Amino acid sequence: MNIIILGLASLLTDISTEMVYPLLPMFLTQTLGASPAILGFIEGIAESVASLLRVFSGYISDRLGRRKPLAIAGYAASTLGKVFLVVAEAWPTVLAGRFVDRFGKGVRTAPRDALIADSADPARRGRAYGLHRAMDSLGATLGVVVAIVLLRSGAANLRAIFLWSLIPAALGVGVLFFARDVRSHRVGTHAPVLRWSVLPAKLRAYMLVVFLFTLGNSSNQFLLLRAQNLGVATAAVLVLYLVFNITYAVVAYPAGRLSDWVGRRTLLVAGYALYGLVYLGFGLASSPGSLWLLFPVYGLYMGVFDGVEKALVADLAPTSIRATAIGFHATLVGIGLLPASLLAGWMWTSFGPAVPFYFGGVLGCAAALAVLIVLGKS
Repeated sequence: MNIIILGLASLLTDISTEMVYPLLPMFLTQTLGASPAILGFIEGIAESVASLLRVFSGYISDRLGRRKPLAIAGYAASTLGKVFLVVAEAWPTVLAGRFVDRFGKGVRTAPRDALIADSADPARRGRAYGLHRAMDSLGATLGVVVAIVLLRSGAANLRAIFLWSLIPAALGVGVLFFARDVRSHRVGTHAPVLRWSVLPAKLRAYMLVVFLFTLGNSSNQFLLLRAQNLGVATAAVLVLYLVFNITYAVVAYPAGRLSDWVGRRTLLVAGYALYGLVYLGFGLASSPGSLWLLFPVYGLYMGVFDGVEKALVADLAPTSIRATAIGFHATLVGIGLLPASLLAGWMWTSFGPAVPFYFGGVLGCAAALAVLIVLGKS
C-alpha cells in the first residue's frame, strides 16, 4: 500500500511540476529576457545546492528510523517554490522559486526512496521502483497535457498556468499523510555514520562513475531549448515533451520488472549507451522532424534507467544506512548538475547549440563502458 501511496504523491506532484517545467525556458528567455547561460546558471544552482541536502536528509532518516515526516516536508517545500514563479518579474525570483522547489526535492528524495525499498520484497524491488517511476512519469504526462490544453485554449497565460499548478501540488502533500513508516532496522543499535567510507566499495565505485557521467548530463531544459532553437513553436515543444513523458511512463514498470530478472547491470549499461546515442542525435539534429524520434528515444532511456538505478543503489546498500546511501547518490548527481548545466550554457553560447549534446553523448558512451567494468558480473 505504501508504494501506491508514494506513487500517487509523486503522480500529483509531477502533474504540478510538469505544468511548469517545460514552460520555464520560454518564460525565462522570451518573457523575462534571460539568456541560455542564465538558464544554465538557474538550473545548475537550483539542482546542485539543493541536492547537498539529500545525503543529510537520508542520514537523518536513518538516524530517526523514520521516512514519512521528511518526505512530507519536502513535498510541501516544492509546493511553496511554485508560488515564486507566479509573481516573478525577473530571473532572480525564478532562481529563488527553483531553489525552494529543488530544496524540497532534496529533503524528500532519499527518505521516500528508502521507504519504497523498506516496503518492497527484495526480490521484487525493481518492479516496486519501476511502478513508482511509472506513476511519477504518468503524472508528468498529465501535467504536460493540462499545460497544452490551457495554453492552446487561450484561457491562461504562463503565470496563470503556474498558479493552477499549485492545486495538484497541495493534493500530493495531503496524500502522504496516509503512508506509514516501516522500521527496517533497530534505531540506535548501530547508529549510521555520515562518511563516504561506510559505503560498500562497489557502490562507491559506481557512484564515482555516476558523478563523472553527470558532468555531461545537463538539465533537460536544454533539450527543450534545443527544440525551440530548431524552430519548434512553444505548443509543439510541449507536445514533444509529452511524447517523452508518455514513453517514460510506458517503459518504467516493465524495465523495473526486467531488471529483477536479468539483473540491474545489463539494463544500466544499455541505458547509458542509449543516452550517449540520443544526445549525439540531439547534437546532429538539423530540422524539427528528427526531434519526433529523439524525444521518445530519450523517454526510453529514462524509463530503462531511472528506477533501475535506484533499485541498484538500494540493493548494494546495507539496510541500516540505506537512506544515507541513496542520499549520497542523489547528492553526487546534484553536485554534478551545477558544472554540467554551467558547461552546457557556456558551450551553447560560445560554440553553438550542438556542442553540449556532443559532449554529453561522448560521456554517456564512456559511462556505459565504465559501468560494465565496475559492476562486474553482478
